[in-house]
Amino acid sequence: MGNANVSNVTIRPEEADFFAGLARDWWNPKGAMASLHQVNPVRMAFIRDAIDAHWSGAATLAKPLAGKGALDIGCGAGLVCEPLARLGAAVTGVDAAPENVAAAAAHAEAVGLDIRYMAGEVAGLDIGTFDLVTCVEVIEHVADKPAFLRDVAARLAPDGLLVMSTPNRTAASRVLLVGAAEAVGYVPKGTHHWEDFITPDEFEVLLADAGLSVTAQRGIAWRPGKGLHLSDDMALNYILSAKRV
Repeated sequence: MGNANVSNVTIRPEEADFFAGLARDWWNPKGAMASLHQVNPVRMAFIRDAIDAHWSGAATLAKPLAGKGALDIGCGAGLVCEPLARLGAAVTGVDAAPENVAAAAAHAEAVGLDIRYMAGEVAGLDIGTFDLVTCVEVIEHVADKPAFLRDVAARLAPDGLLVMSTPNRTAASRVLLVGAAEAVGYVPKGTHHWEDFITPDEFEVLLADAGLSVTAQRGIAWRPGKGLHLSDDMALNYILSAKRV
């Protein structure tokens, strides 16, 4: 992983390798990562609501993150980084897979966005703190979740905002997110390992241990005719915001 300090390595190497293999296809909305393109607007709607709730006056601004720094941990090829840059943030994206970082940097350059991308573990990078930290669909791929969340919290400015999302560990997610989704090709085989999912209650405890408190939480649900949307139903997937206690 390019990090000599083993205690800083929280992303499993095989997980990084798996997503690195998908890097070239990441920006293809009809490719292997099509599901990310469908869920990304839903995530960004929550992130925008969280920004508006966290910073006074943000709701009236087209670029509420102007003058602020944002960090996306586990950035993949930049699907969250680019919208954050368009909201005005100075964005840094970090990913354990160099292939993802290369794909992200190439895409940002092609669309004219100035985003700093770095390969490695967030704990091993001297990048300071950020007003906004996002980390979507990453913690379920992490071996040591408490250590990872301590690393995440260390990157958050004292009055900063954290947004994270992850699948829930329920009977429904075992059937739909792992079994059916892989069977029909909605996500690549091997994307999800159900036993690594965490429930909202477990997540809240883990965040509290890292000195953070949850400020809002929504499910990401799906239904015919509406597709993916923010919901009170957290059976499959959920997204939350948090701040320092």
